[in-house]
Amino acid sequence: MYFFKDNFVLLYKKQKNYARTGFLQFLKGMFSVTEIVYTLGNQVYLNLTNAYPCRCAFCIRQNGDGVGTAENLWFSSHAPSFEEVKAAVDAWDFSGYDKEVVFCGYGEPTCAYDTLLRTAEYLKKKGLRLRLNTNGLSDLINGKPTAEAICKNIDTISVSLNAPTAEKYEKLCHPAFGEKAFDAMLAFARQCKELGANVKFTVVDVIPPEDIEACKALAKSMDIPLRVRAYIAE
Repeated sequence: MYFFKDNFVLLYKKQKNYARTGFLQFLKGMFSVTEIVYTLGNQVYLNLTNAYPCRCAFCIRQNGDGVGTAENLWFSSHAPSFEEVKAAVDAWDFSGYDKEVVFCGYGEPTCAYDTLLRTAEYLKKKGLRLRLNTNGLSDLINGKPTAEAICKNIDTISVSLNAPTAEKYEKLCHPAFGEKAFDAMLAFARQCKELGANVKFTVVDVIPPEDIEACKALAKSMDIPLRVRAYIAE
């Protein structure tokens, strides 16, 4: 799905790699467009929002306008509605890609909570596996418990841990919610695990080795696996 800066939906085409078609390359040369569906490797991702309640020191959004096959992941004035996301999904040919769709873009997916839940329900009916990449602050973002609704249709919850203590988390991620963010993130992960979701913690490999080891110990104490992920510079 593509958007003009004036918010008109221009075009979506049902083909495996529509970014390579001559016509769309022509359009991309004329207009700044924002992609809802994009790929990285063999994985399909959904970009739902640009809202984000943190200012992480290592945030990939500081490095460019897009990632993977997406040239631009910034929405000019509004996040896509469920209907717009649905149209983008319906236009996408999932053939040849991993059947796990990941909610992850240039924003925190739970900031688009209603769209996230409706999209997850819709995709689940298509027989797709779903993963949410999140900062785990959904309860604070939405002002209510959210784990149960999120885990209803989303199989895997990947939570960005990134620091072993509240103090280090605040210095690294600068959450809008201050010092209570770290404990809220851990509580969300714990709740999702109790609900039967496949919960994972991640840390970025640019944090100090001693912090990575401390994060591993914390994850182990919660019986949640942790993955050290490579930082994507661009």
